[in-house]
Amino acid sequence: MSGSLNRVMLIGRLTRDPELRFTPSGTAVCNLALATNRYGQDASGERREFTDYHDIVVWNQGNRKLAELCGQYLQKGRMVYIEGRLQTRSWDDKDTGAKRYKTEVNANDVQFLDSRQDGEGGGRGGDAGQPATAGAAAGTPALGVNAGGDVDPDDIPF
Repeated sequence: MSGSLNRVMLIGRLTRDPELRFTPSGTAVCNLALATNRYGQDASGERREFTDYHDIVVWNQGNRKLAELCGQYLQKGRMVYIEGRLQTRSWDDKDTGAKRYKTEVNANDVQFLDSRQDGEGGGRGGDAGQPATAGAAAGTPALGVNAGGDVDPDDIPF
């Protein structure tokens, strides 16, 4: 195979409210922090849940105001589907002068998987004025994710 692939797909809950800001040229950028759960065995062989944390960067893309939609409609606790690519940035630390690195997901699609009330711990109601998705058609299934936001390996048929 001669090509390469850099693609990330995540489903998880936001660990803090989005941070929407604008570049000096006026382009919107939104930073999200996402937690995903997985199941496995610890050193003693006992089944337990592990959590991974991901930094997400969402930009406005042409006429798609994806960053602004995320900043407007998302908040801590909301479940989202993120699709994008991994990107690593580097800089020199001001204090120590050491080279620092940060790997984050540069999102090109964000789908809101629950209503505002679900993300805040409320009931299953919809918000009539809120879009169900920022990047794809409404009604997209939650890809086998249960109401708790994680996939149990025992529920996978293979």
